[in-house]
Amino acid sequence: MKRIAAQYVYTLESEEPVVNGFVEYDDDGRIIRTGVCDDPSGEEVCYRGAIVPGFVNTHCHIELSHLRGKFARKTGMAGFIDQINAMRDTSDRDSRMACIRKWMDILWNQGVSAMGDISNGEESFPAKAASPMYTRTFLEVFGSEPGDCTGVMESVRKLQETAGKYGLDAAPTPHSCYTMSPELLTASAAEALKAGYLSYHSQESPEEEQMLLSGTGALYENRRRLGMSTPPVTGKPSVFYFLDRLEKVHHAPFREHILLVHEVCLTEEAADAVLDKFENVYVALCPLSNIFIHDTLPPVELMRRKNMRITIGTDSLSSNTTLDIVKEMHCLQSSFPDISLGEILTWACTNGAAFLGKDRELGTIAAGKRPGIVLIEGLDADGRLTGKSHSRRII
Repeated sequence: MKRIAAQYVYTLESEEPVVNGFVEYDDDGRIIRTGVCDDPSGEEVCYRGAIVPGFVNTHCHIELSHLRGKFARKTGMAGFIDQINAMRDTSDRDSRMACIRKWMDILWNQGVSAMGDISNGEESFPAKAASPMYTRTFLEVFGSEPGDCTGVMESVRKLQETAGKYGLDAAPTPHSCYTMSPELLTASAAEALKAGYLSYHSQESPEEEQMLLSGTGALYENRRRLGMSTPPVTGKPSVFYFLDRLEKVHHAPFREHILLVHEVCLTEEAADAVLDKFENVYVALCPLSNIFIHDTLPPVELMRRKNMRITIGTDSLSSNTTLDIVKEMHCLQSSFPDISLGEILTWACTNGAAFLGKDRELGTIAAGKRPGIVLIEGLDADGRLTGKSHSRRII
């Protein structure tokens, strides 16, 4: 048995920390018990900072790690897509795979115990298979032309077979309303729902909403300039189009685990529709990416008022300077100062574990679980995050 202590222990069985708490665990990292130290100064190992469970990064594109520092900021979604198209393959394969391995190690050492990761190819598979971190891989598909649907689906099923050979949990998933024909959105969603897990970029930008609401805007013009078909103009928020395409797979309610990524433009009407149709819906916040591309943040207070289950992701190094969950949390705390650190940690740990179906092992520091133990240092005098806060894995 081993025992560590800290100023604060966030077990996340409650959002309030245990002050001057301890954690006991066995040689395999399985939690034995937690409690309050009788005399913190007498503990063999007592940290300044907060002990928390391992993080769950619910939205990452680890295969884009080679693009760090190459993109212009605040271009909007149309400008960002142009940069992706121009620079995605500018590094050689060996360099790309080396970057993936490097950042997988960084994520693990910073305390990420599980991750939902987007893949468009197989380059990340060896690093994921070799990592102690659990990953669920969402094999994202694109294709704006209806006639391409069959070929795209055949290709992604082959990629799924390759992922299976590496022992990875992986299945196709749709990307977004504006990169897919209606037929492909439904076909890929059907495969995701069959696997029980679907990740979808939803209401990420005002440009996306303009396209569906009125057939106008920079993203609409971008798609037309490239000779791509565009989704139907519905006059409603884009999430309604997504719901309509899912209804082609099976009727609501949807009991599968569904992650709506970003939701920068979420409205009350859209939130109500989502909560009415989905029984296990989660939202992935990637605030630093949203600021990088659009200089805006999602309506977090609306999500909280609707009791939506929030998780945290980092997105990719094409739209972020780092893959650091603590920096994402600090951004949220700074932007929404009334939200407690305990609540934000619940998003970063507990809710993410639940989305990935790993909450029996991860997400809270509780007897019998093996969530990983992470130390957050650099808190202020009130125990809140600062710009200097950082994390490191203890076990």
